[in-house]
Amino acid sequence: MNKFFSRHLGLSLLMLPTLSWAQEKPNIVVIMADDLGTCELGCYGGQNVQTPNIDRLASEGIRLTNNYASAAMSVPIRASLYTGLYPARHGSYQNHKNSFKNIKSVTHYLPEAGYRVGRAGKRHTRPLSVYQFEEIPGFEVNCVSTTADFTTDGIEEYMTRDNQPFCLYVCSIHPHAPWTWGNADKFDPDKVILPPNCVDNRQTRELFATYLAEIEALDIEVGAVLQSLEKTGKLDNTLIIFLGEQGPQFPYGKWTSYRYGQNSAFIARYPDKIKAGTTSDALVQYEDVLPTLMEFAGGDEIVGIDGKSCLQVLFGKKKEHREWSYGIHNNIPEGTAYPIRSIQDKRYKLIVNLTSETDYFEKHMMNLENPRSVWPSWVKSAETDTDARDNVNRFVKRPAIEFYDLQKDPWELHNLAHEKKHVKRIAHMRTELGSWMNQQGDKGIAMDVEFKNK
Repeated sequence: MNKFFSRHLGLSLLMLPTLSWAQEKPNIVVIMADDLGTCELGCYGGQNVQTPNIDRLASEGIRLTNNYASAAMSVPIRASLYTGLYPARHGSYQNHKNSFKNIKSVTHYLPEAGYRVGRAGKRHTRPLSVYQFEEIPGFEVNCVSTTADFTTDGIEEYMTRDNQPFCLYVCSIHPHAPWTWGNADKFDPDKVILPPNCVDNRQTRELFATYLAEIEALDIEVGAVLQSLEKTGKLDNTLIIFLGEQGPQFPYGKWTSYRYGQNSAFIARYPDKIKAGTTSDALVQYEDVLPTLMEFAGGDEIVGIDGKSCLQVLFGKKKEHREWSYGIHNNIPEGTAYPIRSIQDKRYKLIVNLTSETDYFEKHMMNLENPRSVWPSWVKSAETDTDARDNVNRFVKRPAIEFYDLQKDPWELHNLAHEKKHVKRIAHMRTELGSWMNQQGDKGIAMDVEFKNK
């Protein structure tokens, strides 16, 4: 090469803007609620509480209506979120049970694509060798804390630390019980619209008002995260995903396989690729989030996990994603053994109660001495109210098979398992569920036993 040409080419290159490969990569922020009933959010049709910041994400992005938690409790579903594995395969198939030590999580995969991976707020996953997050200060980590002051200083420092792209999980503790944060005085118990699966009494209404106050507190936190992204100039170059986790600590919600417990908010905003104000009814699960982030980040496909990327659904390129959504529940250590498995498509839901000859019991929610639970008041109402008695009995004494038409009965109030017209469909879904359990190494009843973390 001519020396003159070579010299001036070098000078020209030095004068170009220094945009590294890392600087051009978009960021990722995943905001996760804790025990949120999706139906209370304004963008999902809620009428009890204003959620302008979460609603903003929906208006500026895409809202998924058929996202489901494979287990309606925190440790299993957060492990699934981070690993892309169903609970039987990641090991945390009971609440507070450690994951298997030989698996990997987002903290291993995304760094391979050039990303820092941090987490602020609730943790709840072990062992640390699997979940190697950089823990970012500022948000409450104890989900049963009675207070929840927060600061965005930590996440803003994390966002602006260097030019390397980041993936940040902001994990709120709202609206996890005991519902002591936020301004409950803003919500009139007499005007609260209760879910149709509730026993309507004064105690339920008053506690529901405190639950709504924590949903408002959650929305304030979401707004603060958005302000931090705007302040740091990262907003439009960041894929933002909001997730609702599982349903609330009410009967038929958390710790069950009912829709109130499994159906979860999933909202995504990324203006360069996601059309504002769109919705999708594609069937997705939490296990799909990790591979979605990996595809978005330009990383290699992860071989051997259960999830599959739904990025093209978010981008409006695909209308369908999964044929089936699966569910697993093991009740120990949250109560007496009561293993449940479920399968559904967009319309029909099959629940198999593997030990239906026993009564269901969950030790927190169904503790008759717990003043922060609606259950004691339900039992009291059942003494004189036949509707309340039927509701209580339906929750405690469950048949081996439950089958629901979610299109006609989204609150699963009418079990259709004994209707002849559904016999073939139920048989087909039971076969599909059994095949999934075999593929997962799910031993059913044998998995809902006492365990010791190692």
